[in-house]
Amino acid sequence: METSILPEELKIESKPNPFHTSFIEISEEALRHNINFLTELYGKEVIFSSVVKGNAYGHGIEVYIPLAEKCGVRHFSVFSTNEAKKVFEASTNPDTTILIMGSVGGADELVWAIENQVEFFVFEIDRLNMAGEIARKLGKDALVHIEVETGMNRTGFHEGELPLVSEVLKSNNYLKFKGLCTHFAGAESVANHVRIYSQKDRYLKMVDWFEAEGLKPEIKHTCCSAASVRLPEMRLDLVRIGILQYGFWPSPEVHIELFGKHGKAWPLRRLIEWKSWVMSVKEVKTGEFIGYGTTFLAQIDMKVAMVPVGYSHGFSRSMSNQGRALLQGQRVGVIGIVNMNCIALDVTKLDEVKVGEQVILIGKKGDNEVSVASFGELSSQLNYELLTRLPQDIPRKVV
Repeated sequence: METSILPEELKIESKPNPFHTSFIEISEEALRHNINFLTELYGKEVIFSSVVKGNAYGHGIEVYIPLAEKCGVRHFSVFSTNEAKKVFEASTNPDTTILIMGSVGGADELVWAIENQVEFFVFEIDRLNMAGEIARKLGKDALVHIEVETGMNRTGFHEGELPLVSEVLKSNNYLKFKGLCTHFAGAESVANHVRIYSQKDRYLKMVDWFEAEGLKPEIKHTCCSAASVRLPEMRLDLVRIGILQYGFWPSPEVHIELFGKHGKAWPLRRLIEWKSWVMSVKEVKTGEFIGYGTTFLAQIDMKVAMVPVGYSHGFSRSMSNQGRALLQGQRVGVIGIVNMNCIALDVTKLDEVKVGEQVILIGKKGDNEVSVASFGELSSQLNYELLTRLPQDIPRKVV
């Protein structure tokens, strides 16, 4: 039987996650709602590929993969082999497919991908040749998705390279032409309208070219979250959905488009809540500066709560003197400079504030909310940037 060495009067309530200054909660109900909504939107015949690069957009690969599988997801897309290994290890379903859209660094990583039947983009002839040779030696198919350059000018085979691609594919039976793909250069913005539709035309011409060569991919895919909303005709066989599945919009334009089509409310739900706690409360007299430098001067006698989260935890320094948090269900402001490891909140108008009280950095309490979008509105951060900068060592749990 455990006994405490502390006298009763010194005992304080333990934090939810000892040895950490904050924690993240992921809502299973919200994810299930989002997956159901999106799969209905795209149609059951379109493969829903959950994009989990950037540590599942900050939600945590190790936590997110089993949860998404529980909600019916069977296809995941990542950027690198490193991320693919994390998905592979976190997956609990033998029917799950993993697709690497970017970096496969050399022979060792190709061997791992081919041995484990992980699919991958190919956009360089050297990678295609090497994949073919390794697959032949292993006696296993290399499941390749040929990425074509249509105007993004990032990765992909140019039209003039396609005859060589065709030659290599035809010469090696171990190269399985799993997919033909491209990526739109900014489908979230109407300013890119002409460029996007030019890409669409180029891609469809390349599809025709491959088929005329007698090479038909198993699946064709082009759409990320934004394109899946704005170019429904290009959903084709598979959509690669990142930010939407987590309940966020790629841009205000996509927000308005989904908002307008599906009623008065945003049809998706946020999965993530980020929470911390009050570590100190103190009184500050009128005329005193708060925090580093002289950016905040107390105009009245104030009460300040310190929270042990700062820019090293993903709470951007650009939120100095303008960020928001929820305490006791009320919205309170960040005052002074955001430190590496802590922020100061103005709690002057609140009743008694105690050390250990929960602080919501992202999330909702009652009628009040601090959204990820609000960080972008108060700074230059994108939804994607804030989420993916949340450190991997912040504990994440499903609720």
